[in-house]
Amino acid sequence: MKVHLIAMGGSAMHNLALELHRQGHQVSGSDDAFFEPSRSRLDQAGLLPPSTGWEPERIHAGLDCVILGMHARRHNPELLRAQEREVPVYSYPEFLYQQSQHKTRVVIAGSHGKTTITAMILHVLHYHGRDADYMVGAQLEGFDHMVRLTEHNEFIILEGDEYLSSPLDSRPKFLHYHPNITLLSGIAWDHYNVFPQYEQYYHQFERLLEAVAPGGAVVYNEADPEVRRVLDECENEVKKFPYAYPAYSVEEGQFSLQTTEGPIPLQIFGRHNMNNLEGARWICNQIGLTNEEFYEAIVEFEGASMRLEPLWEKDQRRAFRDYAHAPSKVRASVQAVAEAFPAQPVYACLELHTFSSLSRDFIRHYQGTLAQATEALVYFNPEVVAHKKLPALTVEDVRQAFDDPRLTVANSSQEVKTWARAKLTHPGTLLLMTSGTFDGIDWPAELAAL
Repeated sequence: MKVHLIAMGGSAMHNLALELHRQGHQVSGSDDAFFEPSRSRLDQAGLLPPSTGWEPERIHAGLDCVILGMHARRHNPELLRAQEREVPVYSYPEFLYQQSQHKTRVVIAGSHGKTTITAMILHVLHYHGRDADYMVGAQLEGFDHMVRLTEHNEFIILEGDEYLSSPLDSRPKFLHYHPNITLLSGIAWDHYNVFPQYEQYYHQFERLLEAVAPGGAVVYNEADPEVRRVLDECENEVKKFPYAYPAYSVEEGQFSLQTTEGPIPLQIFGRHNMNNLEGARWICNQIGLTNEEFYEAIVEFEGASMRLEPLWEKDQRRAFRDYAHAPSKVRASVQAVAEAFPAQPVYACLELHTFSSLSRDFIRHYQGTLAQATEALVYFNPEVVAHKKLPALTVEDVRQAFDDPRLTVANSSQEVKTWARAKLTHPGTLLLMTSGTFDGIDWPAELAAL
């Protein structure tokens, strides 16, 4: 095939470009900016375009299709040229479905935990030499690309995102996959910019269950009341398998599963990760792996990139980085660190970076999310608020929304660095939570200087 990717620089899109290139397809692409690591990875593969920006002449009649990334806009010049020349245009999830119609599609969905659960499943499969196609949104140890598409594999494991599919398609990505097996980890309001009412957001998961193939299976987290509600209301004839928490113990920060074979020490921690692990086990059972095979492999699972990722440790002081940004994710990550290190202070540092988290009408949902931290700082950049064309946000707005007297609110990245360094002069754990970068703070370098 000859394929052109518009907005190729994104995490998922550049991995798809690399996978199509690995298969021998002729791949081209474009974007208005390329950042690391996609820039270097595309460059190494010879796929980085010589210039950034949109050039309609890249679209020619010889193309088999165009894949449209979410970062593009409806009036993108290359998209308009493709429509004019009647070149087939697919959203990212539409293309993945086109490539996997003959496979058993396993979709991992939910407001939180889906990346970690998908990563766990892929780790177990990889450990036992079971080949499967996949798409996951985080870099995993032992995997070159985070997209794999073949002709021969029976299963494809897909991280199912509820966000919009493309500038031309307002349906959630996961609706395109028509899963044979799906997992639903949790429902907690997110993506306020496209689902301004909670019931609109909740409805997307109703639609997901309706999209499960007849006779398919739904593995669901019965510990989440909203998940139970949507399953109770589901009229699709599907098999339902509930999961919650496995038996586990915690001793001096070490989490261990309690099994019939005895305790199994883990490299991950946190009650929410135990819940994620149980969901992953159920899916592995559904695709032919035994509990014994799952436990043997999960011992070596170190987590996905940016999911409670260890950054630094020295003299009873440590730091973790986490992708948590929605309220439910922030709460779970803080609880995980507090549970793992109960004898030491926990310093939670959160960047408000997404549209939802910077919206004055939504930010109140963060109230109580940092309660288990010893001290906490919340950071936002007023320029990011303005860039997203949102009403101005003040320090006092944030302080009132979180309603926590221990809270420090900062709008300068220098304040964040100063605060973090001061906290780690004594034993304790720093938890850095963001879907951004704290405006480019090089945390490994900052922490190495302590």
